[in-house]
Amino acid sequence: MTTLRQLRFLTALDETKNFSRAAELSNVTQSTLSTALKELEARLGVQLAERSTHKVLMTRIGTEIAARARDVLARVGDIEALAAAEAGTGATLLRLGAIPTIGPFLMPRALPALHSALPGTRVYLREELTDALLAGLTEGRLDLVLIALPHDLPPGVETAPLFRDGYKLAAPRGHPLGNLSEIGPGDLAERRLLLLEPGHCLQRHALSSFPDAALGEDGEFSATSLPTLVSMVAEGLGVTLLPELAVDAGVARGHDIALSDLPGARPREVVLAWRRSSASAALYRKVGEVLSQARTELAG
Repeated sequence: MTTLRQLRFLTALDETKNFSRAAELSNVTQSTLSTALKELEARLGVQLAERSTHKVLMTRIGTEIAARARDVLARVGDIEALAAAEAGTGATLLRLGAIPTIGPFLMPRALPALHSALPGTRVYLREELTDALLAGLTEGRLDLVLIALPHDLPPGVETAPLFRDGYKLAAPRGHPLGNLSEIGPGDLAERRLLLLEPGHCLQRHALSSFPDAALGEDGEFSATSLPTLVSMVAEGLGVTLLPELAVDAGVARGHDIALSDLPGARPREVVLAWRRSSASAALYRKVGEVLSQARTELAG
């Protein structure tokens, strides 16, 4: 019989492409992992991985079975969470992922509220880019994720809308745009913006905030985080769009920059997402309500 242990070993090997690292990830010896996978191959009657001295290459069927194994393991995790909640065996652990342009600005306000609203619930917070968070969700490493749309979502993911996040234009003091209280698409026509480095969904969202303005990216500079982006603006390197959430949380505080309203900008949609197969949807919706309220309180 194929076992969950074998499936966990297979997904670890598919993730690492290395027997030693897969064994370390699985907290077993390399020989234990190798033997279990050979037994799995014998059971299934197919080769899952090609082995050589220096590398591991997953076969086509091995990759496909590993993907299905992740789904099985995630569903088993949901079953265990449901049973633990029903049995009242102790504190509930929520593995919550958040993108870097939301988590650091919303969660310091939201975490105390979550502890108050959901006593006995502990939150493990993971900060990653959107694609990594969605992979963690579908693979079962995370229970729910805090992301911004539009973004392509994998099958089987359910979302709850939390709030719409608009933008402020940040410009150095004395910049022509810094003298305007409100900025429209005409003011930004063909403007090149300082942005976060590739991989951040905010980069794409900012460029599409005014679809008719033909916004572009300043290819000479990019930032790894919003605080770094603010510092670059303060140094006079250019202008950028900052999410209102980050501004309300104080990302620009202490910097001598001008902030202007962008009433016509297309906002990003902040949502909470989880697996549709999860048995904890009611709990996750409660988490979403707390996060939405925290955002309202930040706005003052």
